[in-house]
Amino acid sequence: MNNDDLFIDVNSESDTVTQEDEEVVYTTPKKEESNVVTDTKPEKEEVPPKKKALLSIFDLVSVVMSSFVIIAIIFVFMCRLVGVDGQSMTNTLQHGDWLLTVNKTEYVNGDIVVITQDTWFNAPLIKRVIATGGQVIDIDEETDTVTVDGKVLDEPYIREDFINDAGIHDYPFTVPEGHLFCMGDNRNGSTDSRFAEVGVIDEREILGKAVVRILPFGDFDIYDYE
Repeated sequence: MNNDDLFIDVNSESDTVTQEDEEVVYTTPKKEESNVVTDTKPEKEEVPPKKKALLSIFDLVSVVMSSFVIIAIIFVFMCRLVGVDGQSMTNTLQHGDWLLTVNKTEYVNGDIVVITQDTWFNAPLIKRVIATGGQVIDIDEETDTVTVDGKVLDEPYIREDFINDAGIHDYPFTVPEGHLFCMGDNRNGSTDSRFAEVGVIDEREILGKAVVRILPFGDFDIYDYE
């Protein structure tokens, strides 16, 4: 073998390696179609006419029942209607009048009140407050005047001035605390606090103060002399 056979050309082009740059493109993967949410509202179901009519009737009945409940609460806790029976309050009130009363915790001179206290009549009475607890009342039959705490009352509401009977009390009379001295405007036709059949009225036995006349229609004001 010749030494020439062992010669290697290291500069041969076949031993040279070159690498061209490769362009790399990165892409975002597509979302799954199942993840896409579409905001769509279902179509509103149409209510049949018959069912709609029944719902309207139900709403009407509910409103009426609610109104009755509210009215009942008002009349139990706030006000009531009362009818006038008799002539003891003429000419201010007439037999057959209907009045609206309101509940109060305190009453003053001049108030027209409905009395539920147990009396000889065994029925509610309608009278006017003349004096309250602690006040001194005096009835003078000679002058036909009523005096409260030394002051003669101006009473344009009474039917007539004449007082035919001063009743059971010794005057001047001090009204007990928590009580009312009441009389009718028709002084000669009224049984009231002057007499044993009624006596002074416990304030707790007052149903309420009459505030307005409901019937007859049009004649509402029962304090129009003020």
